[in-house]
Amino acid sequence: MADLYATLGVGPQATPEEIKKAYRRLARQLHPDASPEDPVAEARFKEVARAYEVLSDPDRRRRYDTFGDEGAGAGGRGGYDAGGFGDIFEAFFGGGSPFGGAPRGPAGPARGADLEVVARIDFVDAVFGCQQEVTVRTAVACDTCEATGAAPGTTPETCGECGGTGQVRRVRQSILGQMVTAGPCGRCGGAGRIIPSPCADCRGEGRRVVEKTYNVDVPAGVDTGSTLRLSGRGAVGPRGGPAGDLYVHLEVAPHDRFERVGDDLLFDLHLGVAQAALGVLLEFETLDGTEDLVIARGTQPGQVYRLRGRGVPHVHGRGRGDLLVRAVVDVPAELTDDEDELLRRLAELRGEPVAPAEQGFFARIRSAFTAS
Repeated sequence: MADLYATLGVGPQATPEEIKKAYRRLARQLHPDASPEDPVAEARFKEVARAYEVLSDPDRRRRYDTFGDEGAGAGGRGGYDAGGFGDIFEAFFGGGSPFGGAPRGPAGPARGADLEVVARIDFVDAVFGCQQEVTVRTAVACDTCEATGAAPGTTPETCGECGGTGQVRRVRQSILGQMVTAGPCGRCGGAGRIIPSPCADCRGEGRRVVEKTYNVDVPAGVDTGSTLRLSGRGAVGPRGGPAGDLYVHLEVAPHDRFERVGDDLLFDLHLGVAQAALGVLLEFETLDGTEDLVIARGTQPGQVYRLRGRGVPHVHGRGRGDLLVRAVVDVPAELTDDEDELLRRLAELRGEPVAPAEQGFFARIRSAFTAS
């Protein structure tokens, strides 16, 4: 018999997952139903299946590695071990093994839908965290029937179509023999039970729609685009099915003073020319309270002062960002006569040429460049 590893296209050191993956790939390619015009597909498919039968069993694989075909019984069996093929036949035929066996049980009540809601929160609340109320329209368990869907005094009954399994099995003949496929029962929808007398309040759904309000714990440091997941706070499933999840998408209102840049806060501090040149001590209002801010002499436009740990908390870690204070030097557009005189005196002391004080100087300059 050929090397079983070579048959699957793997090496002797292949992991069980690699062997399974190789088998699935080859089985899809070589299955007679997938390759009806290939005369050698059936033979190759049987070889691949036999190789997987041995190599997927740890004990038989160990004996094969030690003693070869005879030790593993790789060639002495007249049929296939159906238990090792469930995964691939499920991929092909949507159900259990083609070699028979017990059908699967019902899948149970379906899970409820996930819900989404947008919560708009204040900037400061996003920085420091808060509790936020959100209201959603959702499905909750029906109290009248206790989520069964059956009218009071009655109970659900086993579906006669599928016998309570939730699946209907169909048998067809193929080159490999009988092929059994299974699919959801059309009468009970896969639940395995039917409701002869539906509850009048929920019409047999076992749930009803209401508006419900939740208090959401918003962690410190969130920002617009952050999403909070509340497990089990979505809509309940029909007839006692588990609830889905609630996703709360956050929108953070802008602040009137601070701009958020990642986990840092940015503030543009407007300074007069004299303040920037001579320096100044200011009382500066942060989100944590008032602090002294020292503006050094000779501060240039765009210079940044950093207040460490006064920014936004790191939502996925410890610590906080910084508060960045950026200097914006305001040059006066209009001057009084006294201010004009003082600035001219300063320019003279620093040896800086400036425009003359006479009126209309710049108007004459502009006209000289625009005259034809």
